[in-house]
Amino acid sequence: MRIVALTGAGISAESGIPTFRGENGLWKKYRPEELATPEAFFKNPETVWEWYFWRRRIIAKAEPNPAHMALKKLEDNLGNDFWIITQNVDGLHQKAGCKNVVELHGNIWFDRCTSCSYIWEDREIEFKGVPKCPKCSSTARPDVVWFGEAVRNIDRAYELASNADIMLVIGTSAQVYPAALLPIVTKENGGKIIEINLERTQLSYVADEVHLGKAGEILPKIVEKILSERKRIL
Repeated sequence: MRIVALTGAGISAESGIPTFRGENGLWKKYRPEELATPEAFFKNPETVWEWYFWRRRIIAKAEPNPAHMALKKLEDNLGNDFWIITQNVDGLHQKAGCKNVVELHGNIWFDRCTSCSYIWEDREIEFKGVPKCPKCSSTARPDVVWFGEAVRNIDRAYELASNADIMLVIGTSAQVYPAALLPIVTKENGGKIIEINLERTQLSYVADEVHLGKAGEILPKIVEKILSERKRIL
């Protein structure tokens, strides 16, 4: 049994990390073009970095919730037959102990040089000026995907989706492409879609199962059911 989990901001919201598109989402308060585009960074890197350090401080306080830990349990039991494809940049899946994680939008805890493209981990949470590259001293940027930039690892994500027997879609609005197409790839290749979200999405109409509510409450039960069924088959 091969299982893939596609996760979005909703799974981390239960750990206290604000979403972007929800009722109280960040894009209700901030304009994406002022904080999350290459043009914004070129125009005012200090402002962009201040915002990302603010986000880091919030994320640094967050802990994996029961939904993250349920996915860790799947990895513990299935090994390389389980993978997470995440749109999140917070690193909470890794903090929960997961290793099979494909990040589509990068990771907020890494910086990238705008000159030599060197990438390094940066756990600083207090803004002390625009970070500089330790290799060439050029200006650094967050190693995340901004609006107008291509997502990462999409070929690997499509490969995993096409081979999945089950795709768990957790806490995503299914509005951001190409990630929103991944469950459809699973479905077209004979796999099953199980959606867990606070409200119905456009994906709900093609999902095999739709569970409305908090992922931290619902997902552990689904995982137990999947593992029990797997044990019975084995």
